[in-house]
Amino acid sequence: MILLDMTVVNVALPRIQDGLGFSASGLAWVVNGYVLAAGGLLMLGGRLADVFGRRRLLLIGVVVFGLSSAVSGAAEAPWMMVVGRFGQGAAEAIAAPASLGLIALLFTDPKERTKALGVWGGIIGLGGTLGYVISGVLTDLVSWRWIFFINLPVALVALVLVPRLVTESQMVRAKDHSLDIIGAVTLTLGLVGVVYGLLQAAEHSWGSTAVVVPIAAGAALLLTMLLVERRARNPLIPLGFFANRTRSVVNFVTLFFMAAFISYTFMLTLFEQQVLDYSPLVTGLAWLPLSVGIGGGIALGTALIPRLGVRVVTGGGFIGAGVGLFLTSTADVDSSYVGGIMPGMLVFGLFAGATMPAATNAALHGVTVQDSSLASGLQNTMQQIGGALGVAVLVTLALRHADGEIRLGTAPEVAMTEGYTLAFRIGAALMVIGGLLVMALIERVDTELRDPMAESLAESR
Repeated sequence: MILLDMTVVNVALPRIQDGLGFSASGLAWVVNGYVLAAGGLLMLGGRLADVFGRRRLLLIGVVVFGLSSAVSGAAEAPWMMVVGRFGQGAAEAIAAPASLGLIALLFTDPKERTKALGVWGGIIGLGGTLGYVISGVLTDLVSWRWIFFINLPVALVALVLVPRLVTESQMVRAKDHSLDIIGAVTLTLGLVGVVYGLLQAAEHSWGSTAVVVPIAAGAALLLTMLLVERRARNPLIPLGFFANRTRSVVNFVTLFFMAAFISYTFMLTLFEQQVLDYSPLVTGLAWLPLSVGIGGGIALGTALIPRLGVRVVTGGGFIGAGVGLFLTSTADVDSSYVGGIMPGMLVFGLFAGATMPAATNAALHGVTVQDSSLASGLQNTMQQIGGALGVAVLVTLALRHADGEIRLGTAPEVAMTEGYTLAFRIGAALMVIGGLLVMALIERVDTELRDPMAESLAESR
């Protein structure tokens, strides 16, 4: 439910824009409101789960998510939609690290944990891509508001089942209960400032006050966050956590992956509806090959990890996904779905899916019981920050390029297409660079390596 709602709005974006009166750049906040709140608060959510109990935080997150979904569904103005989306993102920050931390602790055998994490990653991947299909059906046949209201019964079911099926888990002792609230606030506000400034660049020059001031303020807040982390008694991210090269590299390249992935889904949806004139229903159904590709890729990646190792599967997946994005960038205003969109979507989905279980395993490599939610929170944070920066930067570049072409006399549909394809090529380059960094820098990680989490669990028992 949570990951579905990160993508479920994409197909409905044109209808939401018309219904609530969003501007072209303001529409990006329907996506970025979610990912910024999640990215800025995930580390705090992970630490809260470690301190106060992972099941408890999971349930709290479900409640907040349901309430925020109701606000978004009932929105009558842009600000209500953005507030609801920020609330949904905050709910993910509370619930997602707790859920992944629980899975990492419930499966103590390394091989079984690899399978469990593969299933977890698969549900995330399929949930995210099925969001497009569900959004298309509800938007076309009922109303875009039901893409949010549908979360309410799901939340109720989760509130009934989780207490009955999942035991509580908290690992940090009472003396560690101090929380780095200042670090979380400065991180969130800093990211909001930077992304807001980047989105303003779609309508203003790069040197304008509207762009420079929020970016500078956001950068100053992020610098403050780093200073706070160095001195905090119980920092959100202990600097020693980055001593593990595998975790550090995979979290860094996750920024590239999500920047390309989220901006791809955002812009391809607009391309299909605004240039190719697809209906919301057709647009939603058009994403099915991505779901199929990701599902197959996850199964393939999970099977290959024990044989090839995380480094090869992750690096190869990144590079292959880049090829898929490049294929998508060859589309034009006359492209058919079968010849112009689907081939790149299948290639992208297959290789992107293969990276998901591999990257998750690498992000948790060498993690102890005490820091399981911290590690999962950090990976989720990088995913959300990467998605927000991808939408802010690549969508801005696409819009500016299109505006420039229109001023030169190019037809609007052609100009928009050229802007989108430029952004797809940049995303492809980011994927390939990420894959090369993984192949060059990551350690060889597979299920036969020493497993600190399993050892820590054994000692605690």
